[in-house]
Amino acid sequence: MSIIIVDDNETNLSMIEKILKNGGYNRILKATSANELFRLLEIGLIHVDLILMDMIMPVMDGIAATDRIQLDERFRDIPIIIITDIGDSNKLAEALDAGASDYVMRPVNKIELLARIRSALKLKFEKDRHKERDKRIKFELDLAKRIQQSVLNEPINDRNVSIQAICKPSFELGGDFYAWYRIDRNRYGIILLDMMGHGISSSLICMFISSILQDSIKKYLDPALVVKELNRYMNQLDMTDQLSNYYFTAIYILLDTKLKTIEYVNAGHPPGVVYINDKVHLMTEGCCAIGFFEDIEINKGILHYKDPFKMLLFTDGLIDLNFHDNEDGLDKLIIELSQSKDLDFPALIQKFIPDDTGNEQHDDICLVMISSK
Repeated sequence: MSIIIVDDNETNLSMIEKILKNGGYNRILKATSANELFRLLEIGLIHVDLILMDMIMPVMDGIAATDRIQLDERFRDIPIIIITDIGDSNKLAEALDAGASDYVMRPVNKIELLARIRSALKLKFEKDRHKERDKRIKFELDLAKRIQQSVLNEPINDRNVSIQAICKPSFELGGDFYAWYRIDRNRYGIILLDMMGHGISSSLICMFISSILQDSIKKYLDPALVVKELNRYMNQLDMTDQLSNYYFTAIYILLDTKLKTIEYVNAGHPPGVVYINDKVHLMTEGCCAIGFFEDIEINKGILHYKDPFKMLLFTDGLIDLNFHDNEDGLDKLIIELSQSKDLDFPALIQKFIPDDTGNEQHDDICLVMISSK
C-alpha cells in the first residue's frame, strides 16, 4: 500500500510517518505543499492508494487541493483523509463535500488514524475491484456486440430480389434480429424478430435462434412449420427460475420468385406493409408471440404478385421513435409507410430513423425492405 502524507509542518510529517511505519505501511511519500503533492501524482512513480492531507496549508489548503484532485479522472478515486486541528463542523463538512472520504482531529490518536486508514483502503479496494469488473464487462459487451453484428446478414441484390436492413440497438446489445437465407434458385427464407427486453440475455437468445434458424428453414420450408419449430426450441430453454419467460415476436416469410408467392406467419409482430399492384397489404395472419405457450395455433398468410412488389418490415421501436406519445402510433406509422412506397432505402432511413435520434430512442429499431425484380 502506498500513502502520501501532505503537511507543511515537518514535525507533523515525521510523526504521522512514524505511526504509519509502526502500523506496517512502508511505502510512504511526503509532500510539504499541495503543489508538491500534484507533482508526485503527475510523476506517477508509484500507484497511490491513500492521501493524508493537512487542512491548513499556505497557498492552497487541503480543501482546495481535494477539490482539484476530484476534477482529475486519474486521481479522483484515491481516498483522502483530512487531518486537522480545527473543530469547525462547517469546515469539516466542506472538506467532505469537496471529496474527502474521512477526517482525523489533532492531536492524532494513532489507533484511530490506523483504523480510519484501514477503512479507507478497504473501501478503495472494493472500488478498484468493481472498476476492474466493469472494465471486463465492458470488454465482453463490446465483443458480444461485434459478434452480434457479424451474424446479421449482408444485403442481397441478385436477379430475383433486393433485401436491405438497418438495425439500431438502444443499448450496447439489442434484442432485434433479422436474417435471410437463399434456399434454392428461386426461394428465400426471411425473418425479422423482436426479443423481449434488451442487453446480454436477449442478445444471447437471439444468437441461439440464429444458430437453429438456417437448419429449420431448409428442413421445414413451410412458414407455419418453421415458426412451430422455433416455438419448440424456445420452450426447451430452462426458464423456471425466471419471473417471466422470454419470448419474441416475429414475421417469417417464404418468398418464391418463380411461383410469385409470399407465404408468411406473423407471430405477434407489427404487420409488415406490402405494396402489390398499387395496393397496400398488411401482413397480419399468424399466431401469438413465440415462446409463450408449448402449443400454438398458427394461421399462414399468402400473397400473390405479378408485377414487382416492395415490402417493409419493422420492429416496434420504429413506432416508439416516431409516435411515442400516440396511442394510435402503429396505425399512423402504417399510413406513413404506405405513403412512402416510392422512397428508396436511404430515404426511408432518413425519414423514419434520422441520425439525430439521440435520447429519443428507447427501444431497439429494425427496418427491412424487400423488393422483387
